Amino acid sequence: MTEQRTPAKVWGEMVRGNARFVNGEPLHPRQDVERRTQLALKQTPSAALFGCSDSRLAAEIIFDKGLGDLFVVRNAGQVVSESVLGSLEYAVAVLGVPLIVVLGHDECGAVRAAIDSQAPDAAPLPAHVASLVDRIVPAVQRVRETHSGDTDASEVGRQHLRNTIAELLERSELISDAIADGTLGIVGANYRLLEGTAVPDTAVGIL
Repeated sequence: MTEQRTPAKVWGEMVRGNARFVNGEPLHPRQDVERRTQLALKQTPSAALFGCSDSRLAAEIIFDKGLGDLFVVRNAGQVVSESVLGSLEYAVAVLGVPLIVVLGHDECGAVRAAIDSQAPDAAPLPAHVASLVDRIVPAVQRVRETHSGDTDASEVGRQHLRNTIAELLERSELISDAIADGTLGIVGANYRLLEGTAVPDTAVGIL
């Protein structure tokens, strides 16, 4: 009988994997030929991860996971789109993941571009880049309304992370229903590039 995967249990496993990575003691689990063979016809990931495309955020490495462990969705600045919503709904409804991790990080280029785009003399961005960056601008504006002085990129990133989770819940009835049923949890975390730690910021559901 398969052991039940609860949101809290899966997040706990990810926290322990991240600790191994931070301490330089990764196990590199489930990365061999046998595991590849097991997954050829079916996948049963334990979590979905929606994160930034930044090359320094390799999800399976950060959380010391293996093949088939994470269903990963990424774009620059972890911006919600129809394809992101569809992918995460697939992970929840079809693959049965009990946890979605939304992962932001410090020194994010998309966050910096959103801040810089609000300068009076800002040069226009390429059209498709602008469509991503514009989705982060509300976080910039929120931080400027509530904090004095220079706009803190880390605070913008945190606000954008929270906005992202709120948008997932608002736009996906399937995801919000699964949260209400207690079968799904969402954790928003910020990854610290230098330390390698994924620091929880927001949790939704029974975690």
